[in-house]
Amino acid sequence: MSEQALRAEIVAVAQAIDRAGFCPSKSGNVSARFDGGLLITPSGLPYAQTRPEDLIQLALDGTVLSGARKPSSEWPFHVEIYRARRDAQAIVHTHSPRATALSCARRGIPAFHYMIALCGGADVRCADYATFGSPELAANAVTALEGRKAVLLANHGVIALGGSLAGAHQIAAEVENLAGQYLDILAAGLAPVILDEEEMARVSAKFAGYGKVG
Repeated sequence: MSEQALRAEIVAVAQAIDRAGFCPSKSGNVSARFDGGLLITPSGLPYAQTRPEDLIQLALDGTVLSGARKPSSEWPFHVEIYRARRDAQAIVHTHSPRATALSCARRGIPAFHYMIALCGGADVRCADYATFGSPELAANAVTALEGRKAVLLANHGVIALGGSLAGAHQIAAEVENLAGQYLDILAAGLAPVILDEEEMARVSAKFAGYGKVG
């Protein structure tokens, strides 16, 4: 993919998650690997106004290589995830409402539904709390993402990673959907039946065959 096409796709994903209500108050951010580093959305610019030329190019040590604007304040966890996870080609971070509500209870999402497997494992963990934009948050996210493609950030939101921007976007959307279903079960006073690890492994194998996990 050309740089121009990649920039356009990053902006398209950022605008899509904004339209979905996943980025209140200009929260959330999107990035993708590029030329040994990454391209990331800027800080403080409404997504409806963001254009491909507004993106910032960073090296994997956080050095700004190009771009007139400041990178998203969450650039530290993007950099650390790309450094730790060679499989990650794109990252979507949201403050989607229902997943964020769960994160504020510091509660992950168990395998109450087989679609949890889309997120890379038998659950979606909730990472330990740290201040936004901090190295501690980046480290906590990397730890909680081990063996996973999505994580809740305590009192914060969601990180989803994928082998493509489309894959990361799909996972971020599914985390919000699953969080809503899980909260509905809890609100009804019901106890969700959790699928065991053997069943989740079977589902993951099927998803790989169907090409669903991005």
